Amino acid sequence: MFFDIPRPRRRFRPVGAAALALGLAAVTGCSSDSGSGGDDTVKIGLVASLSGTYEPVGTELRTGFELYLDTHDNKLGGRKAELVVADEGDGPPTALPAATKLVKKDKVDVLTGLVSGGSVNAVLPLVEQAKIPFLGSNARPPVKDIEYVWTTSFLSDEPGKAIAPYVKEKVDGPVYAIGPDYQGGYDELRGFTEEFKRVKGKLANPGGKTTWTPFPKTTNFMPYFAEIAKTDAKAVYCFYAGKAAIDFAKQYAQSDIADLPLYTAFVTEGSVLQAQGDAAKGIYSVLNYAADLDNEANRTFAADWTAEHDTQPTTYAMASYDAAAVLDKAIADAAKKGDVTPQTINKAIEGLGQIDSPRGAWEFSDKAHAPVQTWYLRQVRPDGSQLANVMVQDLATLGS
Repeated sequence: MFFDIPRPRRRFRPVGAAALALGLAAVTGCSSDSGSGGDDTVKIGLVASLSGTYEPVGTELRTGFELYLDTHDNKLGGRKAELVVADEGDGPPTALPAATKLVKKDKVDVLTGLVSGGSVNAVLPLVEQAKIPFLGSNARPPVKDIEYVWTTSFLSDEPGKAIAPYVKEKVDGPVYAIGPDYQGGYDELRGFTEEFKRVKGKLANPGGKTTWTPFPKTTNFMPYFAEIAKTDAKAVYCFYAGKAAIDFAKQYAQSDIADLPLYTAFVTEGSVLQAQGDAAKGIYSVLNYAADLDNEANRTFAADWTAEHDTQPTTYAMASYDAAAVLDKAIADAAKKGDVTPQTINKAIEGLGQIDSPRGAWEFSDKAHAPVQTWYLRQVRPDGSQLANVMVQDLATLGS
C-alpha cells in the first residue's frame, strides 16, 4: 500500500533533456562566484548511471532530483536552479571524467548523485581540490576527510547491519551470504556479516566467508545457487541492484533453493520489481524508506511521484529528492548570511539540523555527515494489481 492522493497530472520540465540524449546534459547558468555570471542562479552537477548495469538506479536519482525542482518552481533557496547531468556508467573509469567535466568545465557549485561507492572514492580528490560540496544520494563508503562530503542516503554497511539481528532471530540455522565483488558489495556484505557474527549468527558459506560474484559480468547465478544447495543454509542474504537484481531474483525462484527465505538489500527496489514479477513475491528487504510510510512528507512525495509514474516511489528517488531539499534549505540560509558560494553552501549544510523527509525526520551525523535514520523491513506482497515492497516493521536507528 502507498499513498496516492489525487492531484492534477502535470508534465515534468525536461531539465537538460536534449543534451541527455547525448549522454551528458548541460545547461547554462551559475552562481555569482562560478565565473560565468548570473547572481541569482545556482548550478548543480548530478552524476548518475544512465547506462550500464545500474541504469535503473541512476535514472531514478536523476528523476528524484528533477521531481523536487518541478514541484518547487525550479528554484533552490529562492534562486534559479540549473541542473547539469553526466553519465556515471558502471563505475570509476567513466564516473571520474564525467565529474571532472562538471567541476572544471561546467563549473558547478555543488556535486550530487553517484551510484557506486567506487565512483565516490574516485571523485572525492576532485571535490577536495575544488572545495565544493559533494552531496551523495546513494550508498557511500566510509571516508576520512568529510569536510565537503555529505550523503542523504546512507553508509554502505548500514543496511546489512540493520537487518542482521532480525535474521538471526528468525532463521533457525546458518545463513549464506553472497554479493558482487566491488566496493559497494564489499561494504554491504561486511555490514551484514560482521553484525551477524556479533549476535552469534553462523554463516553457511565454506570457511565462513562471503561468496563473491564477478561484477558486472555475472548474469548466470544458477551455479552459485547449486553450491548453496550443497550447504546447510537455512536462508540467504544478498545485495544486488539494477539489472543484476533482476537476474538474481528470477533465477532464485527457479533454483533448487527457491524455498529458502531470501533476505536482501535493494534486490527488489525500484523499477526492477515489476521486471522480476512473481519471482519477487515474498522476498524480504531492508531499506531506509518504504513507499507506504504514513507521514505528511511522504504523502506529498508519493502523490507527486505517482502523478507521473505507474510505480511506487523508491529510496533512490527519495534520497535524491532529499538532496535537493537539503540544498534548498542550505542555499536559502547561505543567502541570508551573505554571498552564495560553494563554501557558504557547504557551511550552511553543516548547520541545517533536522530534515523533514518522506522516510521520516532525520539529520546529518557529526561524525560521518550521513543520516541518523530509521531502517525498515519490507516484504514483496501484492498491492492491488501490482507487487509492492510493503513495510513490515522498524528494524533499527543507525548513524553517529
